[in-house]
Amino acid sequence: MTTRRQLIFSAALISGTGKAVFAHGDQAHSQPERSPVKEQKPWGIAGDGKAVKRSIRVAMDDSMRFAPAMLRIRLGETVRLVCKNKGRLLHEFVIGTQKELDEHAALMQRFPNMEHDEPYMAHVPPGTTRQIVWTFNRAGDFDFACLIAGHYQAGMVGKIKVNAT
Repeated sequence: MTTRRQLIFSAALISGTGKAVFAHGDQAHSQPERSPVKEQKPWGIAGDGKAVKRSIRVAMDDSMRFAPAMLRIRLGETVRLVCKNKGRLLHEFVIGTQKELDEHAALMQRFPNMEHDEPYMAHVPPGTTRQIVWTFNRAGDFDFACLIAGHYQAGMVGKIKVNAT
């Protein structure tokens, strides 16, 4: 078994789902154009770029903070999250529930070079911008974070409030 396959197999076992769980390391990756997998999550579903009515810019930097750190979104709204890394370190923007982010962050601590590719995650190298198109079709309070090992633990987190009105 190759080292990469061993890592994927180990991650799948640790996740308890039997599915591989991926995360990013420090290496640069290209982002090929393709349609995202539309899997319903508690915080929504991958959106269609044609349905976007609003873009929200989120900056991240090496102070381990997001600006803004609170996003307000209307239930059913499809938004384009434009994530700009103004720092010199690699950062991520990952949407989820507190529980899911905690679990993923712990896995990232154990396997910092894993790769992931989900439509609610953006891997943002220094000085670049990445986008997430997401439909928030569930009301509630959700979270976003940078799950690069140490960043989450340093407080690189934010909140998303999805309101029905």
